[in-house]
Amino acid sequence: MRLLSPRQTEKLAFALLWACTGIVILPVLGIIAVMLYRGISGLSLGLLFGVQGGLLPAVVGTILLVALTALIAAPLGVAAAVYLSEYARSGPLVRLIRLAIVNLAGVPSVVYGLFGLALFVTLFHFGRSLLAGACTLALLVLPLIISTSQEALRQVPQGLRHASLGLGASQWQTVRRVVLPNALPGIITGLILSISRAAGETAPILFTAAFYSLTSPYPKSVFDPILVLPYQLFVMATEVPNTPAPTKWATASVLIAVVLGINLFAIVLRARLRGSRRW
Repeated sequence: MRLLSPRQTEKLAFALLWACTGIVILPVLGIIAVMLYRGISGLSLGLLFGVQGGLLPAVVGTILLVALTALIAAPLGVAAAVYLSEYARSGPLVRLIRLAIVNLAGVPSVVYGLFGLALFVTLFHFGRSLLAGACTLALLVLPLIISTSQEALRQVPQGLRHASLGLGASQWQTVRRVVLPNALPGIITGLILSISRAAGETAPILFTAAFYSLTSPYPKSVFDPILVLPYQLFVMATEVPNTPAPTKWATASVLIAVVLGINLFAIVLRARLRGSRRW
């Protein structure tokens, strides 16, 4: 005897999904609420635009670092995903590469920081700079971009590929004009997740890009060091013990706002590209 009708089963499943969503979202909202409650008294125009210790150089540096990281990592990650999904033949080497990508996604960020210090700062002589930090963060987020892009490419129905090839298109034309436009929303979703991770990382930029200076807070080229919000918050919490607690919480709130702003920009861009679907 059936205890629940299909309609009741559907409602129960949706209720469980909403409950799981609430379990995930409520702690995040609680953290944001605590930050705003403790940092609202420290938020001021002086904190953002002050000549001595203002957050504006760190905000600009964070945006520059994230933008350069995306410019480096996005083409490489999407190209690697396209090759692995559309061109590479299944074999031991391809399986090993895919296993390595999955494992690299779980490597601690401090390991990437040390690797970036050895490779980009020391071996390539980039020095502690915006370019070295962006290259290090690009390596950090590449596994995530490749994995999410591969999954988005797999979601494109095979029938679309077969129809395009049957009409006489080459494989590259099929990938460029059929597969990629349909996988674009999923690919950009992966890029958004990657950008969010890159914007909040401290360990990699601690070794490769960050500095704290009041005399030259803005980089003049990609080979100059930069000031970023995660590093400034780290300095406030560890090396400047007299910093008022509201200022620390206010700095954390500004960092969250910058990350949300970058994500919002990426989401709007994804929506526009999804609407146009032009390549």
